[in-house]
Amino acid sequence: MLTEEMQTLIRRFSAGAVATVNADGTPSVSPKATFVVLDDRTIAFGHIRSPGTVANLRRNPAIEVCFTDVVTRRAVRVTGTATIVRRGDADIALDDAFEAEWGPYRPRMGAYVRITVTAAEMILSPAYDLGLTEDELRKTNLEKLNTC
Repeated sequence: MLTEEMQTLIRRFSAGAVATVNADGTPSVSPKATFVVLDDRTIAFGHIRSPGTVANLRRNPAIEVCFTDVVTRRAVRVTGTATIVRRGDADIALDDAFEAEWGPYRPRMGAYVRITVTAAEMILSPAYDLGLTEDELRKTNLEKLNTC
């Protein structure tokens, strides 16, 4: 499901825009930056200051996350089903993944949000349709970012 290319992008740009559904049916998007890739069908993030997101997921576990590489103008959209796992109830593999990637933040995580991936899609900028290469986009976008 998650190709190597997708997993690499998620690991390098671990801040994802997480979309959930509010109680009134409206969408809610919140950035989360503590993602880990567990395998090709599972990702997770740590619950730190995420009361609205977690409340939404307890009511409706539908979730979508978009990870964006702003330099090469590529993204991964992940759709799935979320499960809230209290830190004390996490299996060793889940807990170890967060310790390895986000050790200093782990004590602040009240829970982990494990996402079972049901669909994943690479999204490329229309700039690629115009014939621009990844190297050209990287150079142009790094120049833009370095002038900020």
